[in-house]
Order: sequence, then C-alpha cells, then structure tokens
Amino acid sequence: MRRFLDRLRGRGGPDPLMCQEFVELVTDYLEGALAPDERARFDAHLAECEGCTRYVEQIRTTVAVAGRTRDLEARPEVTQLLGAFRDWHRRR
Repeated sequence: MRRFLDRLRGRGGPDPLMCQEFVELVTDYLEGALAPDERARFDAHLAECEGCTRYVEQIRTTVAVAGRTRDLEARPEVTQLLGAFRDWHRRR
C-alpha cells in the first residue's frame, strides 16, 4: 500500500482512496453513479488492494443471490411451501 501511495503522490495524481472510503462508495460504484474523478480513484484502489477487490466481489454475489431469491419467492409453488412451513409449528 505504501508503494501505491508514494506512486500516486509522486506523479501528482489524485489523493488515494483509503479502504474505509472505498467501502462507503461500493454501492455507487456498482450502480455506475460515481463521478469520473471518484471512479478513477476507486479503480486505482481496486487495482492495488486485494481485500477491497474481494469485498466488491462479495457484494456483487450478495446482490445477485438476493435478486434470485426475490424471483423464487414470487413463484406460487415456493409461496405455498413457505406457507406450509410457517403453519407447521401451529399444527403441533
């Protein structure tokens, strides 16, 4: 990380993005809502930080799974199954 910060400062680039700020911007990044200069800082950090790269992939996976779950819950057979499990404890 130090090498990365030195390289950015040495070439007069934008202030480097720290992990905490990176995490706060992930949603905007995934939605394509970052301003071009912020996107450049985000991409530079992403290229250098393995932990933040993993974090973005985890968020992408979470969003994808959540979307599929909503689609499943809308299906009539799943609704019936969920209803049966909800009512199961009442029958005991």
